[in-house]
Amino acid sequence: MPRVDVVVPCYNYGRFLEQCVGSVLSQSDVSVRVLIIDDASSDDTSEIGRSLATREPRVEYRRHAVNRGHIATYNEGLLQWAGSDYSLLLSADDYLLPGTLARAVAVMDCNPEIGFVFGPAFELRPGDPPPTPLSGEIAEARVIDGIEFIKMSGAHNIVPTATAVVRTKLQKQLGGYRPDLPHAGDMEMWLRFAVNGQVGMLTTPQAVYRRHDSNMSLSFFVDRVLTLPDMRQRALVFATFFAEQAPRLPDLPRLRALTIDALAKEATWQAHAAFEAGQFDVCRELADFAAATCPGVRRTRPWLSLALKRLLGHRAWSTLAPLAARAHNLRQTRAAG
Repeated sequence: MPRVDVVVPCYNYGRFLEQCVGSVLSQSDVSVRVLIIDDASSDDTSEIGRSLATREPRVEYRRHAVNRGHIATYNEGLLQWAGSDYSLLLSADDYLLPGTLARAVAVMDCNPEIGFVFGPAFELRPGDPPPTPLSGEIAEARVIDGIEFIKMSGAHNIVPTATAVVRTKLQKQLGGYRPDLPHAGDMEMWLRFAVNGQVGMLTTPQAVYRRHDSNMSLSFFVDRVLTLPDMRQRALVFATFFAEQAPRLPDLPRLRALTIDALAKEATWQAHAAFEAGQFDVCRELADFAAATCPGVRRTRPWLSLALKRLLGHRAWSTLAPLAARAHNLRQTRAAG
């Protein structure tokens, strides 16, 4: 039976820990081990983690005497502890859906060139009913060439980490998460994997990602708008990745240009969102970043539309926008008729 090691880093997520670990232990057709790493939590993580390890021999619990941060915690589990054929990093506030590990392992068993497999994740917000996976669903998988995966990713991290099952041996060869990329280290990790093998992409939802007030990523948002630090982290990901992997990347100039263009366009769209939210300083910072990253973005329609919005001002634009939308819809209706 295939063996999968699951690392569960936990910092003050004790309230989610039972469901997270339970979702791993209930996986079928695989043999699992779980390591809970408590990064000096101040809530009830210690009590819950120790209880789980006492009740279930497949669970090990460790507690840091002092907080070491999430990057060191990830690397401790993946590089030092994991030893099975496959492994997964699963945050304590997320959980797996039935059949997740068996689906991922089946794809990799049939395709030895695949370095990791991922799939969609449900987002669960406070007050939402838990998602109900479809029963009897047939998992479809697509095998993606590494360079194709990099192009697909563009300026985004398209891999929900809770769904990414990796070959443990390859993970150890590639090394761990980078301390200089505390927010976007997962994005850089998947790019690194892609250079060293193929990627498997499942269509079946694999995990549940919780959205809540304690998500680490919230520090990079203002009113649900991504801010400049997030864009800078992504830019650093690409700078680091291209510098280190250049000898292994075919047509490097074109690949780098595609990525920089995508990053500038993403910053422009986030500047639009900041303008609509009334976050005008954030809008200006993102627009400046976009233009500095790729000057050609100034010739695109999203940039010109943003420039018009900023020229008119928020109040005037709020008045004109509905009229422009109605005119646009009328033109589309006439064209369709």
